[in-house]
Amino acid sequence: MSKTFTASDVATHNNADNGMYIIVEGSVYDITGKAYPSWEELLGFIEEHPGGSKILKRVAGKDATKQFWKYHSEHVLKKYAEKLKIGVVEEKATARL
Repeated sequence: MSKTFTASDVATHNNADNGMYIIVEGSVYDITGKAYPSWEELLGFIEEHPGGSKILKRVAGKDATKQFWKYHSEHVLKKYAEKLKIGVVEEKATARL
């Protein structure tokens, strides 16, 4: 599943009720996993995140590229991209942290 989003679209997905999306390198990731039929297996991702849920909740709805690369390698992005990537941003994200 792949869709084109604006930064404004992503910004509306900043809590558990609306789903939590982040932008990394122009791609949009649903960190709640709700965009997929088998989202139940991913539902715990936020709570199980090694850096804690607080950081994910803080960057939800925003471009998290800078924060992502500060703490992760390309291996992490490749590991989760297939499960969490839902699309791309059509414009450069303006909600940078």
